[in-house]
Amino acid sequence: MSVEATTERVLRLLALLQRRPSWTAAELAAELGVTDRSVRRDVERLRALGYPVHATAGVGGGYQLGAGTRLPPLLLDDEEAIATAVSLRLAAGGTVAGAGEAALGALAKLDQVMPPRLRAELRAVHGATETLVAPGVVIDPELLVTLARACRDRVRVRFGYAGRDGGEHERTVEPVRMIATSRRWYLMAWDVDRDDWRTFRLDRMREVMPMTWRFRAREHPDPVAYVQRSVTEAPYRYLARVRVHASSGQVRERVPPQVGRVEDDHDGGCVLTVGGDDLDWLAAHLARLGFAVDVLEPPELREAAARLARRLAAIAGIT
Repeated sequence: MSVEATTERVLRLLALLQRRPSWTAAELAAELGVTDRSVRRDVERLRALGYPVHATAGVGGGYQLGAGTRLPPLLLDDEEAIATAVSLRLAAGGTVAGAGEAALGALAKLDQVMPPRLRAELRAVHGATETLVAPGVVIDPELLVTLARACRDRVRVRFGYAGRDGGEHERTVEPVRMIATSRRWYLMAWDVDRDDWRTFRLDRMREVMPMTWRFRAREHPDPVAYVQRSVTEAPYRYLARVRVHASSGQVRERVPPQVGRVEDDHDGGCVLTVGGDDLDWLAAHLARLGFAVDVLEPPELREAAARLARRLAAIAGIT
């Protein structure tokens, strides 16, 4: 068999190993149209190239592609290549420090080896797409890695935290999950000193240090819902709840999750909860939605809406 044919078969073997967790030698041989012995030789060729292919003996044994000491080349099919390139382009304008340069470098490498037909499709996607990204807070990627490991290994973390009052306090937490919005990163964790769940902004953390204390996992609320509630409700002076005469899907199209919480209502409408430090601003915000709303709380919001209505009537020349 020629070197080209052998190389092609080895690449097909690599693609199969990446497709699912494990294969038996017989399954691989059937897929490749070769003998079990040829499969073993091709596995050795992959190992020589740095791919950690693990083998288990016995009736239920087989081959599995594992993690190694370095990152070997990956094989991508057409859809995976386009999805990766689009994701890298978006990451180039993200909120992780240094990720933009790394993403552009990876995108350049991918573009260099991409077949012309895929490159044309990708450029068509990029040419027809614009990304509107609000200014966000840039986060050190080392901080993300530190917190991710602490969540995975269930070790406590100590850090200085700048509160809304401007003061900095030392916090010790048991981290559970990081949540990213379009503008900021948050950590949901059990605050050891306050004996309760808390949400922390990563950009307010200082000198984050993982500890050696391992903690037992606690029953916890859904991290995404908890952080959304904390972000949209806790920081504000006023918390408005209104019944919106529109479906939850329609309202979510106009209210980002970091701005308001939308819940389905029994009559086909929904209930919107949104916070703010100024009732007049809240009234104007609700008016801009373009849907009819019923104020549930606070009652002062109705007075703010009445003031807004009088001002708009004056602008329109209505007496």
